[in-house]
Amino acid sequence: MGLGRLRPIAVALVLMIVVGVVVALTPSAGTATTFGIRTAGHGQTSPVGALFTLTPSGQLSSHFCTASVVDSRAGDLLITAAHCVTGRSADQVAFVPDYSKGQEPFGSWTVSQIIMDQQWQSSADADDDFAFLIVHQAGSKVPVQALTGGEEVGIGVSSARTVKVAGYPDSQDGMITCENPVQDFSSTQLEFDCDGFTDGTSGSPLLAYSGPFDNVDTVIGVIGGYQQGGFTSSVSYAAKFGSQMTVLYQSALAAAGG
Repeated sequence: MGLGRLRPIAVALVLMIVVGVVVALTPSAGTATTFGIRTAGHGQTSPVGALFTLTPSGQLSSHFCTASVVDSRAGDLLITAAHCVTGRSADQVAFVPDYSKGQEPFGSWTVSQIIMDQQWQSSADADDDFAFLIVHQAGSKVPVQALTGGEEVGIGVSSARTVKVAGYPDSQDGMITCENPVQDFSSTQLEFDCDGFTDGTSGSPLLAYSGPFDNVDTVIGVIGGYQQGGFTSSVSYAAKFGSQMTVLYQSALAAAGG
């Protein structure tokens, strides 16, 4: 989804295996709904936001993908799909958390650095279609995570669970969300069935429930991977987070300052 959708083409990591969770049965294909500002970990607002291109004067231009804030000591780290930012200059990309109908409750955050897996850079391997972004806001020393909260990165998490997916379709001026079970599409890819996730939703996080005593979202994948997220609006894919994500997240944390 995003550029590829419908077209061919802290340092402790969260190594989680959640047991004893009862998953509610839901329809095999859900339907996305509009999604306003929501409560996330520890009562903070949503870490999910829209990615925009920037004009030479620094103004927001066209929306193209989705990203979300992940936990880091520096508080300035995002995750998205690698195909969203391939070929883009970091300083020409902006992140707007909780964007809705032209409103920017926390302003615009410019990307300082793009961190992608070497395997993706060399061969655009669908199993490595994820990337981290380091962001900053001119004139502010407050990190974005302090305002929005940050998701945990779940590596090696079982796919037998329900997830909530939130993203920004190009066709809407705001966020949509859908909750449905995720399933294995292959040994390296996840599948999520929910209508409405069209161009612009690449990079949307698949958020798993961590448990009753951990009120923090855990991202176990981002829309992308196989078919760069999928050729239809009702079936989406995401590369599983494995050993290559472990290395990439460590590199991103180091680059961001922990």
